[in-house]
Amino acid sequence: MTEQALSSYVAVVATRFRTLLQYRTAAIAGIATQIFWGFVKLMVLGAFYAVLEEPPPMSFEAIVVYVWLGQCLFALFPINVDPELRGMFRTGSVAYELLRPLNLYAFWWARTLAFRTAPTLLRSVPGLIFAFLILRLLGLDDWVMPPPASVLSFVGFSISLILAIALSCSILMILNLSMFWLVDARGTVALATGFVWVLSGMIIPLPLFPDWTQSILFWQPFRGLCDVPFRIYSGDIAANAMFAEIALQMCWTLVMLVIGLGLERQARRKLSVQGG
Repeated sequence: MTEQALSSYVAVVATRFRTLLQYRTAAIAGIATQIFWGFVKLMVLGAFYAVLEEPPPMSFEAIVVYVWLGQCLFALFPINVDPELRGMFRTGSVAYELLRPLNLYAFWWARTLAFRTAPTLLRSVPGLIFAFLILRLLGLDDWVMPPPASVLSFVGFSISLILAIALSCSILMILNLSMFWLVDARGTVALATGFVWVLSGMIIPLPLFPDWTQSILFWQPFRGLCDVPFRIYSGDIAANAMFAEIALQMCWTLVMLVIGLGLERQARRKLSVQGG
C-alpha cells in the first residue's frame, strides 16, 4: 500500500469519525441504557454468587469488570451494518463505490473502523467515569470498577482491545459484503447478533458456562470481542497465558480478514444492483 493510498484511508477514518461524534444525544441515551442494564446484570449475578456453595470460576470483582467494560464498550460489537452502506445496496448506488480509485475492502474497512469506534468513545468515557467514581460516591463499593490487576494486565488489555476492534470490524465487513448477494442484511444481522451476544460473553461471562462447553468456547472467534480483553484486565487470565490468548485473537482476526477479502473479490466478478 502506497503512502498516498494510506493517507486516503486515514482521511476516510478521520472524516467519518468526526461526523459520528456529532451524535452526542444518542450516545447519552445509549450510555444511560447501558448503565441500567449494568445494574440489572450485577444484581442478577450478585444474587447468583450469594448462594454459591462451591468456589466460582471467577471472582465477583472480575465479574464487575466484565459487566462494566461490556456496557461501556457496547457500541464496539458487530451487531449492525453501516446504515449508509445498507442504503447504497437498496438504491443500487453501491455500483459507484466500485469506481473509486481505492481498494473497496480497505475503504469500507476504514469506514467501519470509524463506525465502531466513534460511538464507543462517546459512550465509554461517561460510562467509565460512572463505574469508577459515581458508584463510589453512591456507596456501592462492591460494584465499583476496579483498576487493572497489574501494569502487565493493563498492557495486555490495551493490545487485546485493539485486536478486539480489528476483529469486530472484520466480522462486520463480512456482514457488509453479504449484502452483495442478500441486498438487505436484516436477516444476517439478526442471526449474527445472537452469536455475538452469547459467544462473546456479553450475556453471561463465558467461564460461568458448563464445564463441557469450555473447550468449544475457547476456540471460537467471538470470544476475542469480550471475554479475552476483559479477563486480561481483571487478571482472571494470568500473565503466563495472556500472550497465547492474544495470539489466538490475532489469528481469528486474520481469518476474518481473509474471508472478507475473498467475499470482496467474489462480489466484483458479477454485480446485480437494484434498477438493473
